[in-house]
Amino acid sequence: MEAVAAVMESEGVDTVFGTPGAAILPLFAALRNSGIKHLTVRHEAGATHAADGWARATGKVGVTIGTSGPAGTNMISGLSTALADSIPIICITGQAEPATPRQEAFQAVDIVEIAKPVTKWAVRLTEPAQAVWVFREAFRIARSGRPGPVLIDLPIDVQRGACLYNRKVDAPIPIEVPAPRAQPINAAVQMLQEAERPIILAGGGVIGAQASDELRQLAEYLQVPVQVTLMGKGAFPEHHPLFAGMAGLQTQTPWGNATFLESDLVLAVGARFCDRHTGDLQTYRHGRKFIHVDIEPTQIGKVFEPDLGIVGHAKPTLAAMRDHARRSSPQHAPGVWVERVAHLRTTLRRRDDFDDMPIKPPRVFREINRSFGPDTTFVTAIGLYEIWSGQFQQTFKPRRHMVCGRPGPLGWEVPAAIGVKSALPDEQVVAVVGDHSFQFLMEEIAGAAQHKIPFVIVMVNNAVDPRHGKGGIDHVKLMDAFGCPARRVEQPGDIADALSWAALESEAQQLPVLVEVMVEREANAAISRSLNTINEFEPAPELVPLDD
Repeated sequence: MEAVAAVMESEGVDTVFGTPGAAILPLFAALRNSGIKHLTVRHEAGATHAADGWARATGKVGVTIGTSGPAGTNMISGLSTALADSIPIICITGQAEPATPRQEAFQAVDIVEIAKPVTKWAVRLTEPAQAVWVFREAFRIARSGRPGPVLIDLPIDVQRGACLYNRKVDAPIPIEVPAPRAQPINAAVQMLQEAERPIILAGGGVIGAQASDELRQLAEYLQVPVQVTLMGKGAFPEHHPLFAGMAGLQTQTPWGNATFLESDLVLAVGARFCDRHTGDLQTYRHGRKFIHVDIEPTQIGKVFEPDLGIVGHAKPTLAAMRDHARRSSPQHAPGVWVERVAHLRTTLRRRDDFDDMPIKPPRVFREINRSFGPDTTFVTAIGLYEIWSGQFQQTFKPRRHMVCGRPGPLGWEVPAAIGVKSALPDEQVVAVVGDHSFQFLMEEIAGAAQHKIPFVIVMVNNAVDPRHGKGGIDHVKLMDAFGCPARRVEQPGDIADALSWAALESEAQQLPVLVEVMVEREANAAISRSLNTINEFEPAPELVPLDD
């Protein structure tokens, strides 16, 4: 286990998250003599979400540790989240003696078989001599190709064993990044140049590959507008003249939908065409061609067959497209299509300046955008507040908007924010939560208070029906029980002051601080037709042609 700790250190791990137990104590004993900090959480699901947040913030492999039995089963939702969102984490579980699982011993469960459907690799270490190599391979698998989670099960007798290990000669296994083939690259650039109204769709794979610079350079050279998916939010700066919004059914902008419907070619990079993005596929595909770039070959054609598929890592692929574009044509100037997108952006914006009572959710995000700078990292999860965050929150840099995209486990955002702040101790972290989601894994607030992890929590609370008076849970008192400051806001004019107070108070006391904003109960998350009636993109209104 001392060799295992050394391997994790050399892989860039400085913090792990988990809960000790009898079947994993040898590893914890080894960690005490390492340079790795262990953050004790209150629930193993929270540990996986914290490791997830740490990985998203750093781009490295997050690590979570638990004991045998229910520790591993509690980690399953976190593993599923990491698999769906392509986040590299390693879950380490303790295990009873090899013979005891089949004898139904205390807290003995075959976690490897349980975890296989929600991991890239699930393995039980059976020989002490394999410890270094199994962990090296786990880190390689987690990071390579489409990133994702790995589970390693450690029987107690193997943990107590010995192995030969030489720090001086050991090192991480290199990750192979395949170079894209020239033929599909050239074909993709030609399609972009020949299209009249092309757009680039940047998914979470662009952020994971650290390819935002290559994306921007390609878009600027060819003057192609760029849209982002929810997982790709931050891959392209939202104040850039070529930013073309977001298309979809929920986390979308009206001008983004209008731009998409008018496009004739979509270059999708590191995106998987989730149903919340595409909606009805006939509407989504009608009238346009698609180029799909993805590091995972089986993603291409999974939802629909593109006109051109390219298997490749986002960074070298976008770089190759940029270089070929520079060789094959002079730099493009903004044309009619770019002007059209700018026109849609200025004419189809949603309002966010409401002074109504109860508070309308868009006003909350208007104040969030004004109160926190572009280097702030926002963490949000699943529900109406996630939809509003996607619609209204402005993001200008990669890894500044963390969201659990496809699986959407309740309670993800608080432990994930703990992981993010642990990775970025000198940066502002803000968790945007809902009243119901906050109640799941709320106990992790106690861990954040214990370990002095400061971040701001903005709760968008629509649980109270103003027609029937006050009700629901008093979250201010709950925060007080953990020894953490909190403030409730019921007037729109008080939001900005409360957010400023929370940021200062959090740093001053080194604690999580809550701002609970009471919003209208029956807000329309689509800011147009209600969610259950949407089966196509919002139609673009008739606009006066620019020539007129």
